[in-house]
Amino acid sequence: MLTKGDDFPIHQTPEPIAYAGSDRNFYDRYFFNGYSPDGSEFVAVAFGVYPALNVADAHVAIIRDGKEYCLHASKILRMERMDLSVGPIRIEVIEPLQKLRVVVEKAEGLACDLTFEGRAFPIEEPRFMRRNGPRVFMDYTRLTQNVRVSGWTEVDGERRALGSGWTGTRDRSWGIRPVGAPDSQSTPSDAIPSFFWQWAPLNFADKSVFFHVNADHEGRPWNTRAVILPDGAGAEGGWHADAPRMEEVTLKAGTRHALGGTLKVPLAQGEASIAIKPKGVFLMRGIGYGGEWRHGALKGELAVAREDIDIAAADMASPENWHIQAISTAIYEAPGEAPQEGVGVFEQLIFGPYRPYGL
Repeated sequence: MLTKGDDFPIHQTPEPIAYAGSDRNFYDRYFFNGYSPDGSEFVAVAFGVYPALNVADAHVAIIRDGKEYCLHASKILRMERMDLSVGPIRIEVIEPLQKLRVVVEKAEGLACDLTFEGRAFPIEEPRFMRRNGPRVFMDYTRLTQNVRVSGWTEVDGERRALGSGWTGTRDRSWGIRPVGAPDSQSTPSDAIPSFFWQWAPLNFADKSVFFHVNADHEGRPWNTRAVILPDGAGAEGGWHADAPRMEEVTLKAGTRHALGGTLKVPLAQGEASIAIKPKGVFLMRGIGYGGEWRHGALKGELAVAREDIDIAAADMASPENWHIQAISTAIYEAPGEAPQEGVGVFEQLIFGPYRPYGL
């Protein structure tokens, strides 16, 4: 089947763009977030294409005054991967790898027009590859880029300009991870079911700091990296460290969420120390990471719905709320440099046992 994508030199297989290999879990996704300098306001966007499921979906969440206002949209893809719109939500690639726009035409009382402009060339994270027994669980690539954010958001007729100083992060990932309805038959394996994930993209006045770690239930990392990237850095710029450590982590009682942590990044002149202090919570289910509107779910020809979440009333011990981004302040200290205060997110997901934290 030929589609619009076939007229662009972007093929990766001998087949038309409509086909993305043979794995039903293939996906191709955009993610964006943005926050005010004090972290009091927050917006996040997810947009995913699932070629083998023939589904596309998009989600927008706006945090105001302790409430998370979410708009979900899903459609049948009809194998047309070049159409970056789902109902009222669309993405415009203004300048690849540098400037993108997200527009939400008013629907269910929510709307926005946001532009995300890169602070430096995106980083390419190490390829994520993990098996459950004989079966591929994850196999994907992701680029990540800290951004300056401009535009406005609207909730129930109240439009607010973002103002100066908004920053955030965007990423693009593509490959294989579980999407859509769970498989009806599990794959037998001797491995203990668990998943540990931390991700901390942080914005400072003249630089970005990136950190991620996937680890097994014993705390052994199977994918990790930290990058310190000055503004304006090119594709080969910045400091890349393969052995960062997140230390001094204490979980909030009764939850799987950290009260804070200190990121240690080895440098040529010693070690950078970045103290991360959460001050707010964003529930990732608000943009399709789990819940009724999980990524790749088949909702029919087109479905659009609003969901409002009272964050203070949410049960943080419930599995649906394990996956969060903690809006955080951060203090950066390194030998020979003046301390800097910044803002970012501390994303966390711990499923199953994790011995270092007593889970």
